[in-house]
Amino acid sequence: MDEDDEEQSQNSIKVILVGDSGTGKTNLIGVATGQPFNPESFTTINCSYIQFKININETEYKVNLWDTMGQEKYKSITKIFFKNAKIVLFVYDVTQRETFNSLTNWKKIIDDILGNVHLIAVVANKCDLYLKEQVKEEEGKKYAEEIGAKFIYTSAKNDAKNFRAFLEEIVKEYVIKYGIKNEKEIKINKKKLNQSGNNQKRKCC
Repeated sequence: MDEDDEEQSQNSIKVILVGDSGTGKTNLIGVATGQPFNPESFTTINCSYIQFKININETEYKVNLWDTMGQEKYKSITKIFFKNAKIVLFVYDVTQRETFNSLTNWKKIIDDILGNVHLIAVVANKCDLYLKEQVKEEEGKKYAEEIGAKFIYTSAKNDAKNFRAFLEEIVKEYVIKYGIKNEKEIKINKKKLNQSGNNQKRKCC
């Protein structure tokens, strides 16, 4: 099964992390999937794809985490990797205000490509460096509220379990609220619904 088939399989959920380079997206994905924090992590120059599994109501789901490259010059390239995303995490570095300001542009890119995403969240990363903080937690929360997103103030270095738990809660919420259907199942259900509607029309007219 290739990556595109995997993304669209019935129990598979694509989650993408977007944001400027250096915000810690690679390490967030790493620690969320049980890897140790890597202080020497380099800037991602393409899109990484890591999977973890989660059980919800006795059903196993595959969560595909995509780490997109953050440099401005690559934004047009990463658009192809946004396809089929169900959850988007907007990541910024609390010690770099420009990464927070860039979220407005990232949100516009996502809106233009994907339209209304089922669930979005704002991730304030590197809170362990609070002495260098340029964006306060309250400011991040306020922005998240404005765009209808969830919010977490975290650190890939010190709060790995906290971020993983946050991620799992979002995935659970998505499954409970929207469920997961592949394209075939959706088409079949629509066909049945139309046939049912036509039959009812004939009966009553």
